[in-house]
Amino acid sequence: MANLFILGGVVMWPLLGFSVLAVALILERAAFWFRILRRQDRVVRESLGLYRRSSQQAFKFLEQHADLPIARIFLAALELDRPNPEEFRLALESAAQAELPLLKRFGTIFETIVSVAPLLGLLGTILGLINSFSSLRLGDLGGSNSAGVTAGISEALISTATGLVVAIFTLLFANAFRGLYRRQTALIQEYGGQLELLYRRRYERGDVPYAPS
Repeated sequence: MANLFILGGVVMWPLLGFSVLAVALILERAAFWFRILRRQDRVVRESLGLYRRSSQQAFKFLEQHADLPIARIFLAALELDRPNPEEFRLALESAAQAELPLLKRFGTIFETIVSVAPLLGLLGTILGLINSFSSLRLGDLGGSNSAGVTAGISEALISTATGLVVAIFTLLFANAFRGLYRRQTALIQEYGGQLELLYRRRYERGDVPYAPS
């Protein structure tokens, strides 16, 4: 591996940096989504069940799970002091919009790696070909230098292969995280709608809670 790295040329260093960065961000995002997917459904079910009985109990329960985006969204609406349904809905929507950047975090970096890594690999190949053909003298096409050119071409392709591997690896996880983000936004709308419906029913009955102290 060390020999292949050296043969790939100078562009192997930024490709190495991209690969390390991609792995680090993938691990962070994987841990983030695992935490959400493992706990979110249970927290939503319990919080909605508690809210049907007591808004204070639901608020305290959500505070214990404030590391989850959906809990912070619910809390933003429940913290209001006797809002009307429109104010309650706006609070939910504003909090949801504030959580979106966290859900799609590092998406731009993933896109940059996917776009730039193959170009760096191609640049490495071009530089390798230039070095290979610069050693070839006219009139010596069938001599010993031609064998060196052939070897140089194969070595130059190492950078292209490396760039493609880094881009494909990153793209697979980036698409997976993008799918989780889209599903999460749909669930946030669904869960927010359920809480809003419960609040509207309480509001129509005149059972509007005060802001938690």
